[in-house]
Amino acid sequence: MTTILITGATKGLGFETARRLVAAGHTVCAGSRDAERGRRAAEQLGARLVLLDVTDEASVAAAARAVEADGGLDVLVNNAGVEGRRPDGSVVGAAEATAEQARPLFETNVLGVVRVTPAFLPLLQRSSAPVVVNVSSGLASLTRVTVRAAAARYPLRVPPAPVSAHAACQAPVSTGRCGAAAAAVQERQASTASASTSRMSASGSGTQASASACTE
Repeated sequence: MTTILITGATKGLGFETARRLVAAGHTVCAGSRDAERGRRAAEQLGARLVLLDVTDEASVAAAARAVEADGGLDVLVNNAGVEGRRPDGSVVGAAEATAEQARPLFETNVLGVVRVTPAFLPLLQRSSAPVVVNVSSGLASLTRVTVRAAAARYPLRVPPAPVSAHAACQAPVSTGRCGAAAAAVQERQASTASASTSRMSASGSGTQASASACTE
């Protein structure tokens, strides 16, 4: 079956997507920057733990070596993401964010994809049907444009073996703060994301795929 690495797989959409993909018979590598939290999540999921901090070049390189040692990779899901929050847990709005508050968001949400994808491309190119899935947010049309543009360019820049690249645009997902209503949203989103990932890995198509978005 397909071997899939999901970054940020310890909670939220990443965790639920991993759970569904394991249930579908795929081999899932659960990426986590926290060893203990990652161990617990991997045990719950029946997945392989891969220590991976997308903001750290050395961690990304070590994760690529670990996945290679375990037998290779067919699908990379760039799911890890963070949002700016105040000490009371409320979200920092775009108009209120300072440069210092925005910097860690870019390190994870933007540069994380830039670090991780090239590091795993050599492994993906050995697969018969390699796929890269970039999970983003439907918060802004700009986000949709940039993620889809990045997805469209990757297949053109990784010779000699083509790598299919896809953008899965999702609405915000609760990580446990909002109770049953948010959990229901997460359930619907994860169902869409895992189904899309399975279809992409099966087809190996070079076209983009956009998962349907829900609102929280």
